[in-house]
Amino acid sequence: MRLLMIDLDNSLIDRDAAFRDAAGELLAAHGLPAGELAWVMAADGGGFTPRGTVAAALTGRFPGVPPSAIRRLLDDGGADRVVLAPEVAAGLRRLTGWTVVIVTNGRAVQQRAKIVNTGLDRLVDGWVISEEAGHRKPGAEIFQAAAAIVGMSLAGAWMIGDSARADIAGAAALGLTSVWIANGRRWCEPGLRPTHVAGDIVAALNLIPADQDGPAGREHPTGGERAQPAKTHPAGRDHPAN
Repeated sequence: MRLLMIDLDNSLIDRDAAFRDAAGELLAAHGLPAGELAWVMAADGGGFTPRGTVAAALTGRFPGVPPSAIRRLLDDGGADRVVLAPEVAAGLRRLTGWTVVIVTNGRAVQQRAKIVNTGLDRLVDGWVISEEAGHRKPGAEIFQAAAAIVGMSLAGAWMIGDSARADIAGAAALGLTSVWIANGRRWCEPGLRPTHVAGDIVAALNLIPADQDGPAGREHPTGGERAQPAKTHPAGRDHPAN
């Protein structure tokens, strides 16, 4: 078995689409122009802008919106709206011979909700969320924690993600094979290159060599959890993360 680590937001799932939908609903509920949605998305920065900064920006721009409504939007972050595309689920099931762990920055409640709501908890072997692990990508510690929860080393491991800094730089620092998900962008980080570039998550998963001698499938119907260090989460993989 080999270790494959995958980012959650805008990698396995389209986090921005879910947040856009939730933000659009908030604007409509308070009679605000739909054209403001582009500003909200820019302020959110794909989830990378600190939550407090986004809250302050939204409160300042939309003084008529109750702070509690803004908090609800940011607390949920679209977690109740994310979906897992069937072709992504199929790509994960194809990865026999690989141990798959989601490695994601973010708040534990929100990220875990995305993993469970989409059924990813039944398709991967575990997940590590930065808030629980006490470390964030691109720091080496969070990748090491991902390997530890499934009892593996990082030797020969792969990392898939959409963030040049968090995912690809983190992988490069550890000598891991990396796949950058372009999502319509061009690579523009001087001095740093991913091992592979894929247009989207399905193309990224197709780059992972299949193990012809592996088991027939990866789904973990029971979702049983194993012993877990540092509040990281092994899962079952349909043997029921982001």
